[in-house]
Amino acid sequence: MKKIEAIIKPFKLEEVKEGLAELGISGMTVSEVKGFGRQKGHSEIYRGAEYTVDFVPKIKVEVVVDGNMVDKVIKVILAQAKTGQIGDGKVFVRSIENAYRIRTGEEGRKAI
Repeated sequence: MKKIEAIIKPFKLEEVKEGLAELGISGMTVSEVKGFGRQKGHSEIYRGAEYTVDFVPKIKVEVVVDGNMVDKVIKVILAQAKTGQIGDGKVFVRSIENAYRIRTGEEGRKAI
C-alpha cells in the first residue's frame, strides 16, 4: 500500500477529485494548508499598503491505494492539477505498512 500526498492549487481540487473518482478511488482526505516553495510567496496591496504573503494557500489531497494503482493515480493528479504556472504543487509517495478500518476491524487492503 502507498500513501499519495498531493499539494495543489485550491481551484484544481474539483478536477483532481473527479479524475480520481473515474479511477475508482472512493476515499480521500483533503486539508487546507499554507506553504511556499520556489515562488517564495508574493506581494499584495491592501488599502494602499503593500505587504508580503509568505505562505500561499494550497490544498493537500491524501489517498491510500494498493501498490498497483500508484502510477495511475499520479498520472491523474499531474494531468488534472497542472496549470503550467509556478506553484502548481508537488506529489509525494510513501509506503504504508498497514491500515485498519476502525468500525469493522478489517486490516490491510480490505481496510482501504
